Formats: sequence, structure tokens, C-alpha cells
Amino acid sequence: MSFAYIARDSHEYALRMVDRLTKRSQQIGDFPLSGRKVSEFEIEQIREVVEGPYRIIYHIKFNQIDVLGVIHGSQDILR
Repeated sequence: MSFAYIARDSHEYALRMVDRLTKRSQQIGDFPLSGRKVSEFEIEQIREVVEGPYRIIYHIKFNQIDVLGVIHGSQDILR
């Protein structure tokens, strides 16, 4: 997922979606356990939050959080 991909349909929607995803990533930084476990992995430290049609998947480590991906909910992440 990228701004350019979303902007193909609507530049304004792309700006709004990137803003919403950025705010959600700030939530993850403040409250890393607020996301649910990713059902495809069932690993406690791999979690996700959903914003609109997108899933922000992240890995909680001792002193950092790594975003593993931002994908559309219809995508199969195991492929």
C-alpha cells in the first residue's frame, strides 16, 4: 500500500487515509497491546490495528515496535 496507489483513485482520499494511518501508528507507539493478535500467526508479539480497509501489522519487541506491513484487508498475507 502506498500513497501513489491510493491516489490513483483520489488524491484527497489518499491524503486523508495516510493521515488516519499515521494517527493509528502513533496509537501503536503509545499503546502497543491495544491491537489484536494477528490470526494468521497467533504470536502474542505480532499484532494489528485496523484503519478503514487497511491492516497495520506490527511486531512488539523489548524496546521498539516494528511495523511489518500495511496491507489491504482483502489481501492474503501468507502468500
